[in-house]
Amino acid sequence: MASVVYANSTYRTVGDLPTVGSHAPDISLVDTRLKNVTMSNWVGMRKIVNVVLSVDVEACADSIIGFERLGADQEDLAMLMVSHDLPFAHARFAAEHGLEHVIGLSAIRHAGFGENYGVQIAEGPLAGMFARAVVVIDENNTVVHSELIEDFGNKPDYPAAFRALGLELA
Repeated sequence: MASVVYANSTYRTVGDLPTVGSHAPDISLVDTRLKNVTMSNWVGMRKIVNVVLSVDVEACADSIIGFERLGADQEDLAMLMVSHDLPFAHARFAAEHGLEHVIGLSAIRHAGFGENYGVQIAEGPLAGMFARAVVVIDENNTVVHSELIEDFGNKPDYPAAFRALGLELA
């Protein structure tokens, strides 16, 4: 169990992030076409799972746009942005910001993602929503980097996420 800070208040999460070297937990989420997806949708690809509270929170939006910009040239990289936002909100956000590479995924239909990835907030007004985190997974579904963003206003460690995949940022 970890804790995160949002609007100067601290909240506990359920569980812990997947550890480096472990097999990534499977996912069951909904894409912007309202289709169920699992990790098998990206077999053989490297994955950055960017978990956010909402696409409508500025710091979360910035991280989604940041990963889009930094990972756009990587053909074998799936950049998955996960939240409880409706698939329609993910589609709107992508269209508004001209996103072509990040994949919006919603947890609205399937329970378990928050607990399996250790990001579900356990208490307070954000209970049930997701803390911000980045989990980087290689092509064999092994976790190679995980970062809980303890203060919602902070940026993820982009260089560390890409280094974990053997990529250097310019």
